[in-house]
Amino acid sequence: MAIRVAHVGTGNVGRLALRQLIDDARFELVGLCVSTPDKVGRDAADLAGLDRGPTGVVATADLASIIAAAPDCVVYCAMGDTRPVEALDDCIRFLSAGIDVVGSAPVSLQYPWGVMPPKVIAKVEAAAAEHEASIFVTGVDPGFANDLVPLVFAGTCQRVEQVRCMEIADYATYDGAAVMFDVMGFGKPMDETPMLFLPGVLGLAWGTTIRQLAAGLGVTVDEIVERYAEEPAPDSFDIAAGHIAAGTRAAVRFEIIGMVAGAPTIVIEHVTRLRDDLGADWATPAQPGGCYRVEIVGEPSYRVDICPTSEHGDHNHAAIVAAAGRIVNAIPVVIDGPPGIRTALDLPFVVGAGTGSGAQ
Repeated sequence: MAIRVAHVGTGNVGRLALRQLIDDARFELVGLCVSTPDKVGRDAADLAGLDRGPTGVVATADLASIIAAAPDCVVYCAMGDTRPVEALDDCIRFLSAGIDVVGSAPVSLQYPWGVMPPKVIAKVEAAAAEHEASIFVTGVDPGFANDLVPLVFAGTCQRVEQVRCMEIADYATYDGAAVMFDVMGFGKPMDETPMLFLPGVLGLAWGTTIRQLAAGLGVTVDEIVERYAEEPAPDSFDIAAGHIAAGTRAAVRFEIIGMVAGAPTIVIEHVTRLRDDLGADWATPAQPGGCYRVEIVGEPSYRVDICPTSEHGDHNHAAIVAAAGRIVNAIPVVIDGPPGIRTALDLPFVVGAGTGSGAQ
């Protein structure tokens, strides 16, 4: 019997997750919720960009109607970066209705211990336990590129001294304006500090990754250190999300460092450019456009480059497809598992059963 699933959010990740939910025979789409008024009333297939007949499931702006549809699981891909409290409240609302949640937000729930206030974690856990529901939040980065992948390779090491997880990417084709301009500060004056670089924000955004890797490696992080560098645009140019004026922010590099006994043991690094000629001294990707990289210093040591590609877009599109796939493919094991906050450390191995060519 197909798993009854409702979907919330049709942005960059949500639209691609919705596409899989419609096409994948393991699932039956029973509800769809959106936040943009002009999407209300449109069929799910239309919002997913699928060239096929209507599904009969039309978008609503009412979360109550999603709960009333009594799905087994809600795929929650609403924006969480700029509305973390609202996203958390939405998820607690679903858990309190006995509905499992798998999604991309709020990011802090990927591994909240040591990141979110204990009373907030307790509230989520209480709702999950009382109503026998579970929640799993994931993505690419933060997500499988810096929790699942490094932990798999670390599991072959006799000794690990440092794990470094990197995203090296050209974001010129990424059209998420809120993330690009409001969060990362691209196109803004160099003397204007973007949300991402306010003190503590990097540690909060990737703290889940640092803490989860530390738990997997069996070490204790004593301090999280944040570092960043920026470069201005040498001249004006346009990107998918809008205009970048000369002299405004056009490239950033930042690190979130988990210190263990005074040593930089867990490092998350991002190198984000809007043009190839920026950040000449920074790391370059293993393929044109971008890659994810995991470096482990130990015995043995590793350098693993993950180079996503897609039939339907570039490296940025491929990475978003991967995030959507990780979310949707986790649904069966999440709903079959115990209640509570689920993480990459306790989730069964998700192998993509049902996604093979010719799968029934």
